[in-house]
Amino acid sequence: MAYAATLGPDVEIAPKKSNVSLRARKQFALLQPNTKTRLDLGLILPGRAAEGRLEASGSFNAMFTHRVKLESMDQIDAEIELWITQAYAAAR
Repeated sequence: MAYAATLGPDVEIAPKKSNVSLRARKQFALLQPNTKTRLDLGLILPGRAAEGRLEASGSFNAMFTHRVKLESMDQIDAEIELWITQAYAAAR
């Protein structure tokens, strides 16, 4: 969330009961606890192939094209920041 907030003044962080939405003009990411040890990051990346950690969203949430499974803050790196930036750009 901290990284997403640096992308622009139009980024809105919207906490809900079971997740946190990240929006610009429209929603571009979702943070949702999935298990006791894992947080899932949903991203809307139209036209992007799933590869490696960037999985197809599957049954996670029909609104999102991809998901990344995160088990620690150490997994948030430049690659994930790039995907968040791309999702943000596509939402504007």
